[in-house]
Amino acid sequence: MTEQDQVDKIPAKRSSLFVFLPLILFVALAAIFAFQLASGRDESVIPSALIGKPAPNLVLPAVSGLQKNGQPVPGLDPASFKGQVTLVNVFGSWCVPCRVEHPLLMQLAEDKRIRLAGLNYKDKTENALRFLDELGNPYAMIGADTNGRAAIEWGVYGVPETFLIGRDGIVAYKHVGPFTEQSIRDDLMPAVETALKK
Repeated sequence: MTEQDQVDKIPAKRSSLFVFLPLILFVALAAIFAFQLASGRDESVIPSALIGKPAPNLVLPAVSGLQKNGQPVPGLDPASFKGQVTLVNVFGSWCVPCRVEHPLLMQLAEDKRIRLAGLNYKDKTENALRFLDELGNPYAMIGADTNGRAAIEWGVYGVPETFLIGRDGIVAYKHVGPFTEQSIRDDLMPAVETALKK
């Protein structure tokens, strides 16, 4: 075999390796995805740096013009969390999953053991008013976070998200994404029951 024949064989070996490279990468990614699916981990449960710590001390103004039972709905004031179990729900009128979970929030608002507070994220006032007028207002207070800075302080990943604040003002639980009847029954309500005992 001549030296030229040996040189010609090297690219042939390399090119056959490159042919199988996409297949190897696909199999590796498929294995990772399969492992994640089989783990049974709930993706809506994302650890929060706030759990076990005081809720962010950010006072937010009210949504201008919003009323409930003929009274103005106050803005979000973390000082009012103390002494009562509070759910802080981050929502926006532009958020489709927020619309989906809203009837469940209306049901939660009927439970007098807990109070619902809203953090209206990056929304226009007129859109927020229309949203709540159309679907109902489950919130005892709503803070307008027009520039999104408060959501950053709360560690929000996306909308909707909900935080459970204990009577002591400490964040006890976080739910990412829209609530479902199952997530309320299996995750939220046990966390509420625990918070009520403290």
